[in-house]
Amino acid sequence: MNQASHCFGFEKDFVGNWRCIPLCVRRKLDLIGVKLKLSHWMEFTREQRQNLVDWPDQPSALSGMREHLRKLTLETADGMVKDLPIAVEEPWQTLAVIPKAVQQAAWERSASIGTNQWADLFELERFALCKLARPGHDHHNLDAAFSEILG
Repeated sequence: MNQASHCFGFEKDFVGNWRCIPLCVRRKLDLIGVKLKLSHWMEFTREQRQNLVDWPDQPSALSGMREHLRKLTLETADGMVKDLPIAVEEPWQTLAVIPKAVQQAAWERSASIGTNQWADLFELERFALCKLARPGHDHHNLDAAFSEILG
């Protein structure tokens, strides 16, 4: 799996037109510590959005993405993107412990996920499950995510 640009099947409703920020881009944003609003995203051209989807996720490339996004959003209605803490030791980056929200969501769906299976997932897959299972999030893609990722 090419984590940098992989879009999940459950994201197919907006792949291509990019009306939502796909999880592969959201992961890169967390890795570089940038808060990109959906309103920013919607001001970008389809080509600019595709460029962000295709952006490599090696550390050297990601630092360039941060600068690119600052320049790209400087003149937008919401102004330049804001900095956030860079993701370090986030639950989706930890192999040894399945986050409680993911465990709970799996249990509620009669899905099974063990520590070894969690550790074997790609970081993007762990990221997706963590983001979709977090409290207060719209969980409409969570069933499909569990099926696709754990299936």
